[in-house]
Amino acid sequence: MPVITMKMKKTQPEKKKELIEKLTAAAVEVTNSPSSSFTVFIEEYEPNSIGIGGETLLEKHANK
Repeated sequence: MPVITMKMKKTQPEKKKELIEKLTAAAVEVTNSPSSSFTVFIEEYEPNSIGIGGETLLEKHANK
């Protein structure tokens, strides 16, 4: 059972559904395995728990 893990900031349920569908479709295309064999995990983080270039994602968005 192949597993795909995506780590990202919190997002809307419809975007997560789209991401799961597209990640699965890409994996099926590359591996020629059935879609039912793939499991997708989405790990979500608050913007203040993600750091880029020494700033939190929350700070980066506030500084725009």
